[in-house]
Amino acid sequence: MTVLQTETSNGQVLYGKQSRLAVDNFGTSGRTVAEVPAFVRNYALVKAAAARSNAKLGVLAPSIAEAIEAACGEIIAGEHASQFPTALVLGGGGTTTNMNFNEVIAARASQIAGLPVHPNDHVNASQSTNDTYPTAMALTIRELSLGPLEALAALAQAFEDKAAEYETTQRLGRTCLQDAVVLSVGQTHRSHATAIRRVAQGLKAATAELDSIPIGATVLGTGVGAPDDYRDLCVEDLSEATGRQLAGSTDLVDALAHLDPYAAIASAGSRAAITMAKIAADLRFLSSGPGGGISEVTLPAVQAGSSIMPGKINPVIPEFVMQLSYRIRGAAHTVECAVAAGELELNIMEPVIVDSILNIFEDLSASASTFARKCIEGLTWDGARLHENINAGFDSWVVMAAENGYDATTQEVKKARSTGTEATR
Repeated sequence: MTVLQTETSNGQVLYGKQSRLAVDNFGTSGRTVAEVPAFVRNYALVKAAAARSNAKLGVLAPSIAEAIEAACGEIIAGEHASQFPTALVLGGGGTTTNMNFNEVIAARASQIAGLPVHPNDHVNASQSTNDTYPTAMALTIRELSLGPLEALAALAQAFEDKAAEYETTQRLGRTCLQDAVVLSVGQTHRSHATAIRRVAQGLKAATAELDSIPIGATVLGTGVGAPDDYRDLCVEDLSEATGRQLAGSTDLVDALAHLDPYAAIASAGSRAAITMAKIAADLRFLSSGPGGGISEVTLPAVQAGSSIMPGKINPVIPEFVMQLSYRIRGAAHTVECAVAAGELELNIMEPVIVDSILNIFEDLSASASTFARKCIEGLTWDGARLHENINAGFDSWVVMAAENGYDATTQEVKKARSTGTEATR
């Protein structure tokens, strides 16, 4: 088991019994909550919003609420990260994670206020894990989606720049890996840019759904235990804190029972990965050779390709992109399984959904960024080989068929191939 530093700068431990039980039950393998700073920060934002809203509604005494808010402020600023040693993926639908935050905030707020602050009665007032966890989850995934979106935008621009560089250069297009007709390299790379922008837009649209948050749902979406106006105050507070125009979920029972928006996000991530992998595979194929393959594209030589064959260069960046796409698709399938596993009024598989989407975002960002910087920006098209292959295009035969008919032209094609005159027509 990994041993984490769990003391504050002055040697104190802020978390309590429930957090210790979680570490004992689930260990610290894989990601811990502390290793996802955005999740820690957003969960603290939720707790701070709850404290301020509870104070306005008379649920908490001002001194208690202010101490909770101050403790949350320290966490939001990056302090006390070591106090969240619990595993990100654990049983119980995130209850232990919520209790970890309650305990840490209560302990620190008690120090600040100089009087007892209770993790449940005060820090968790008007709340349940049922609504705080998915709210923090939504805020976190929405925030972290900016990483892959920026990387995809940069990749699309790299393709656009390469299209402009080779705007009028012609190449032989292929269908079923056989000669087809001629098109420009500019058209090819511009299609790549279009595809990447489309999948990025799909991911952006899917994550935008998370601006509807279920705070105030408490248990099963009933709102039991929370006063009137609490929900609206929290949404308003979190909108200001995050800088986004958030809204309360229109149907709180639905928001807790059905997590299909996360399946849509995972699917959008998988779609982006599949598209990048297809383009990477095409460039890998077109770079084959250089002596015994197509060799129309020369990819940047980023490292040696063999330990025994001197000078051999392999298409390692496209292969990296392709392999990450497999892992992304696996993570997306995990999300789909977890979304489908929700039972009755609550889906308690949220922790593995968070973990898997984080994996998707990290791999998407790495894939798109590396593809752009290490491959697309430096690739070149071999003019001599391109010209040689262009002569095998069917362009003139298509024109002839329109004039003389398909069958007659087929005979001309066969004759040209048998006499070896096809390449000189």
